[in-house]
Amino acid sequence: MKDRNHAGQDGNGAGQVALSEKDSKILLARYGIPTVEERAAASVDEAVAISDEIGYPVVVKGLGSRLLHKTEAGLVHLKLSEAESVREACRMIKQSAGSLLEGFLIQPYVEGKREFVAGLFHDSVFGPVVMFGLGGVFTEALSDVSFRVAPVTRQDALDMIGEIRSKALLGEFRGEKAADLEQLVSVITGLSELCEKEPDVAEVDINPLIITPSGNVCAVDALVVRGGVAALRKGRPPVDPRRIGELFYPRSIAFVGASATLGKWGHLLLTNVLANGYKGDVYLVNPKRDVIAGRKTFPTVSAIPGEVDLAVVTIPAAKVPDLIPDLAAKGVKNVVLITSGFGEIGPEGKELEEKVVRMAREAGILIIGPNTMGISNPHISLYCTGTHVWPEPGGIAMVSQSGNMGGQLLQFAEQQGIEIRAFAGSGNEGMVTIEDYIDAFEVDDLTEIVMLYIESVKNGPRFLEGARRVSMKKPIVLLKGGQTRAGEKAASSHTGAMASDARVFDAACRQAGIVKVDRPMDMLDLSAAFSSVPLPKGNRIGIMTLGGGWGVVAADLCAAFNLEVPELDDGILAEINKLLPPYWSHSNPIDLVGESSNDLPMQVMEILMQWDGCDAVINLGIMGKRHMTRRLIKSAAVDPTYKQDFFDKVMEVLNNFERQYIEHVVAMMEKYGKPVIGVSIMTDEREDKTIYKVDGSDYKGLFFQTPERAVKCLAKMYDYYRFVSCR
Repeated sequence: MKDRNHAGQDGNGAGQVALSEKDSKILLARYGIPTVEERAAASVDEAVAISDEIGYPVVVKGLGSRLLHKTEAGLVHLKLSEAESVREACRMIKQSAGSLLEGFLIQPYVEGKREFVAGLFHDSVFGPVVMFGLGGVFTEALSDVSFRVAPVTRQDALDMIGEIRSKALLGEFRGEKAADLEQLVSVITGLSELCEKEPDVAEVDINPLIITPSGNVCAVDALVVRGGVAALRKGRPPVDPRRIGELFYPRSIAFVGASATLGKWGHLLLTNVLANGYKGDVYLVNPKRDVIAGRKTFPTVSAIPGEVDLAVVTIPAAKVPDLIPDLAAKGVKNVVLITSGFGEIGPEGKELEEKVVRMAREAGILIIGPNTMGISNPHISLYCTGTHVWPEPGGIAMVSQSGNMGGQLLQFAEQQGIEIRAFAGSGNEGMVTIEDYIDAFEVDDLTEIVMLYIESVKNGPRFLEGARRVSMKKPIVLLKGGQTRAGEKAASSHTGAMASDARVFDAACRQAGIVKVDRPMDMLDLSAAFSSVPLPKGNRIGIMTLGGGWGVVAADLCAAFNLEVPELDDGILAEINKLLPPYWSHSNPIDLVGESSNDLPMQVMEILMQWDGCDAVINLGIMGKRHMTRRLIKSAAVDPTYKQDFFDKVMEVLNNFERQYIEHVVAMMEKYGKPVIGVSIMTDEREDKTIYKVDGSDYKGLFFQTPERAVKCLAKMYDYYRFVSCR
């Protein structure tokens, strides 16, 4: 934070005033932040007298509200051991500071090899943010810092301290005692309290925050900047969650802008709904045609004879304002505004969007979009999206601010057997924002897991608070676009959104218990995992594998993702010795040494599941043998010794085994309450899925193609379990 553009009384920033170091520390001390004892001197002689009283060695600094970055300006002199060195330091400070000098600050020299930094600044989306990390000369070079959006709880502070890479320095270090953890927590929570009670404080910089040899924490330098705090962007007015729920259950739909042309949105959406079992009434609105898709059309919405619950609008953007009165006259309360050409194209489009939203709000009409790719509710066979995909009904609610990304996610969900509660392409979020969807998920009984692709949030504090509430009940898996400078520019042009600083957004996600991922595949994997297996209640992983190499790779991945692979105790070793030949690995991972018995993997798995030293099981290479055998058979068929009926029986045995194995995995999870995740030795995308349902069970068989996907899921699920259990 040293390089932030501080605006002082010298006029470098409108409305901002930097307090002197002395006044900064007085303010910080009021909020429980331990600061070094110090005294101000108006003259050189007084500085010497104070130094004599304090006792050498001392530190002498230039004092002045406009003296910023004092170290770089030569205004800080350390470890002065006698009066003459104090006089010389004061002389040099006067020469360097000139007319900006208001006096001298005398401090006892605080010993400490470990320097940290703490601070406070304002983010344009989330508001005040507290920071903690490695300080001193390494602050900018290593950028080893963590953030939390205020208000910051004690648990948040502990999480921040534990996140920095250099946290080992806070323990016992080179003969010095461990840092006083409660003092560190007080620094972080004190900054949070300060920004709450002193809302005009724009920035705080404590650097260095020294850890003394005895473990005490002491702020030896500090800067506080008051004034010029920008107001947070105003968010949209909240939408009643029940209204959003009702929109997904229309008894009748009017397609305004229905088209007879294959490939146009007015035809894509219409045919998708008609072809997939939607039971409600469907009306087509097009003033230029009498019949479309074999159905009578109507020139206006008000001409429709029956009631209309939902209007799906694809007419040009310029014509939408004229549509609003017609919708209001008909009593239509819900609109999915597919049309683009609004806020995403620039100021003119934004003005039009705001006009449409204002008119709709006055008429009591709820709008999803504009610039959306549609909605789906598989529970009523409603598939109203431009992408023709039809996932099965389930408990995963999905919202995407990108239509293309949403379509791809839905397509993969359908392919992999991931069941969907509902889907919305939120588009420009002119009226219904991501914060509104989060509130709706909280009260929707069918939503078990929330999956979000977002590029921005409209109201940072509301997003954080809503997500934190939902996360305590249901996991939120989130993928964010616009993480890099290039991505932020793309996000702005794509959705007309302002992107928050990526590190602050990441901090908000951790604070809210959001399971944030970096890739679309991770998002789908975690959604599958949360919907299929119980949460791990610890990070100790038992691994069983048909090959040693896979086990080694999985164990290395566990270490990389902060999961433990514990050694097997004597009791477990004795149990497995009864099943495996003497040359098995005798360690975790358990190498089944290529044994062909179909019962063996099931027996070893149960031994691991009932072991108190294991919180989850990864099994590698058990599933997928039928694909390898099918290839073997293709080659072996050239040998006339073997007949087709023999090969058919071999495949039947393998198919039966894999079905029984999935049932066994599910039964083990039901019995012991621990997750089991598999990695298949070979897969066929035409036949295999990620999820395998078992009749009568809420759990499912879960199998990935690589060990990395299995390990990452368990690590993220354990992080989520810790969040829920610690709050």
